[in-house]
Amino acid sequence: MARHTVLWRRTKFRGPVKRTSNTFFRRNAEGGLASAADTPAVAAPDLSKQVRQRLNQLYGWKGGERATPKDTTPAPEAVTEVAGGRTMMGQSEPRLLTMARPPFAVQALNNLSYGATATTIAEFNALGSTDRQRLANYVDWQLDWNAIDDTPVTNRLNAAGYTTLNKPLTQLWAEHVVADPENAVRMRPANEVQRAAFVRAVYSRRQLREVLVNFWHDHFNVMGTDFNAGPVFVHYDRDVIRANAKGNFRVMLEEVAKSTSMLYYLDNLNNSRSGPNENFARELLELHTFGAENYLGFMDPFLVPPCPEDPSYPIGYTDIDVYETSAAFTGWSAKNGHWQYPTENDGTFVYRQAWHDAGPKFLLGKLFYPEQPAMKDGRDVLDRLASHPRVAKFICKKLIRRFISDTPKQALIDSAAAIFRANWQAPNQIELTLRHILNSDDFINSFGQKNRRPFDAVVAAMRALGGDWTVRLDHGRSGDFMWLYGFTGHTPYNWPAPNGYPDTGLAWSGSNSFAMTWRVLGWLTETKDGEVPLHPIVDTTRANIPVANWTANTLVTWWCTRLLGYQPEAARKQALVAFMAQNGDPNSYVITDTNTWQGSDLKRHYNHERLRSLVALILMTPEFLSR
Repeated sequence: MARHTVLWRRTKFRGPVKRTSNTFFRRNAEGGLASAADTPAVAAPDLSKQVRQRLNQLYGWKGGERATPKDTTPAPEAVTEVAGGRTMMGQSEPRLLTMARPPFAVQALNNLSYGATATTIAEFNALGSTDRQRLANYVDWQLDWNAIDDTPVTNRLNAAGYTTLNKPLTQLWAEHVVADPENAVRMRPANEVQRAAFVRAVYSRRQLREVLVNFWHDHFNVMGTDFNAGPVFVHYDRDVIRANAKGNFRVMLEEVAKSTSMLYYLDNLNNSRSGPNENFARELLELHTFGAENYLGFMDPFLVPPCPEDPSYPIGYTDIDVYETSAAFTGWSAKNGHWQYPTENDGTFVYRQAWHDAGPKFLLGKLFYPEQPAMKDGRDVLDRLASHPRVAKFICKKLIRRFISDTPKQALIDSAAAIFRANWQAPNQIELTLRHILNSDDFINSFGQKNRRPFDAVVAAMRALGGDWTVRLDHGRSGDFMWLYGFTGHTPYNWPAPNGYPDTGLAWSGSNSFAMTWRVLGWLTETKDGEVPLHPIVDTTRANIPVANWTANTLVTWWCTRLLGYQPEAARKQALVAFMAQNGDPNSYVITDTNTWQGSDLKRHYNHERLRSLVALILMTPEFLSR
C-alpha cells in the first residue's frame, strides 16, 4: 500500500516478438492460434514450464510455496502474545449506550444523506403509506439524481466566487500548471473542490449522490492537495468520480486509471518498460479491486487455487500479479511536456506505445499474448478484475459498511455481489447493486450501527441548524473554519495514503477526533461572520417558540426534535434540561429573552449564551453522533 518505486526490472521481451514463435502460443483444436480469452485459467503443462522459467528470470521466482489466503478473522483475545513472552493490550471493548429508536424517516435519512432535516423528513414521509414503500421510493428518487433540480447549489457556488469547478481539463492544465502561477493559484482547483464538498453536502438536494461521491473518493483515493494532482483535481472529482458514481464499475476503473490526477498520485505517469513502477498496479489490486484480504503474497501463480465461486478465476492475487499488472499498464501516461514529447503538453491522457512492455504476461490465471493492440493489455486486466467474484464481494462489503454497519453480514455481501457481478457490463451496475443494498432488511434494521465521522457530523449539524452560510475561498471566516476543522483529521480529499479515510467507528474513536469535532460543533453555534451569526440560534428559537413559553423543558424538547428528529434517552434529556434550567423550575420558570450577567442567579445568567451552549450539547450527544 505504501507508495514506493519498485526495484525489479523486466529483462526479457523488450524487443519485438515474432508472432510465429511457439514459445507463448498454442494451437487450438481447430488449428488456429488460441486467444487470451480462449486460454484456460491454468496453462497447459508445456506452456506452464516455459512461463515458470520466464517468471524465474524476471522476478527471481523459485516456486514451491502454496497459497495461504490471509486470515482476517479478528483475534478473540484483548491481550495478544508477542515475541519473548511479552504482552500488549488490545483495544478496549466499546461501551454500549441505550438510545431510543428514532422514527424510520430519521433513521433512513441519516444513512442515505448527510442528515435528516424537518424538510427532508416531511418529503420522505410523503412518499408512501409504509416504511418500506417510502424507503423504496426515496431511493429511486435519489438514484435518479439528474432529474433533481440542484440549480440553487450551483448558483450558491457561483455567487461565492468558485471559479474553477467548470473548467475543462485542458484549461485547468494551461492556467494552473503550464502558466506556472504562484502556489495559491496552482492549487486553487483542489482547494475549491475541498470547500465545495461542504457546500454540496449541506445544501444539495441530491444527497445520495454526495454520499456516494465521497465514498468513491475514499475508495479511489487521491490526495487533492498533492502538488501535481491538485491543479487538475477538479477534473478528477467532476469527470471521473461524479460522472461514474452510480454507473459501471469497469468503466470507472478505466477512467480512474487514465485520469491525470491518479497518474501522478500513484506514479504510473512514467511507468515504462525501461523504468517500471508498481505503485498503481499494487493499489489497483490491493485497494481498488481485490482488497488486502485476497492477497496471497509472493508465491507461484500456478499454485493459486481456483476461486470457489467461479473456478475459472484464481482465488486471489500474488506479488507476481502485481508486477505483471504493472507491465500491462506501461505507457499509460499524460501529455505533460515530457522531454521526449515536449510539444505534447495539455494534461490529457496519452498511450505511449514506445514505452509499453509488449511482451507476453501471465496474471490472474490468464496468459496475455505479446504485441496486443494499443492499451489492450491494461484493458484485459481491468476486464479480468471487474468480472472477478472476489472483487464483487470486496466492493459490496465496502458499500454495505458505508450505508449499514461496520460489520456487514455475509448473506447481504453475497446477494449484493451476485447482482454486482451479473451486471458487470451493465451501464447502471452500481445503481442496481445499491438499490438491492438500500432496500434490504439489514438496512431497515440498521439504526445505531454507524458513528458519524467528523465530516459527516459537521455537515449534519450545519444542515440541522438551518443556516445560510457558504464556505468559500478568499474569505476570512471560511479560512477560520477550515483551519479549525483541519484538527479533526478529516479534511475532504486530504488523506495522504492511497487507502482513503477509514470508514469504521473504531478508527475515529480517539479523544482527538471527538474533542476536535466537538470544538467545531461548538464553534458553529457561537460564531458570527461580521455581525451575522453563522447559525442564528436565538432568532430561530424566537421564530418557533413564543418567548412566554421559554421553559427549560420546552426549549430542550423543541431543539432535540429540530436537531435529532426525536427525543433522546431520558437520562440524557434530563441532563440537558437541568443545564438549561440551572436553579429554575424546568417546567414552570420562563427563561427571559435576555443576555446579561446575573452571577448570583444562574437561571437569569447569560441566557442567550446558555441557549447556544444547549444546542451545541445536543449536537454532541450519542444520538446525534451515531446513525
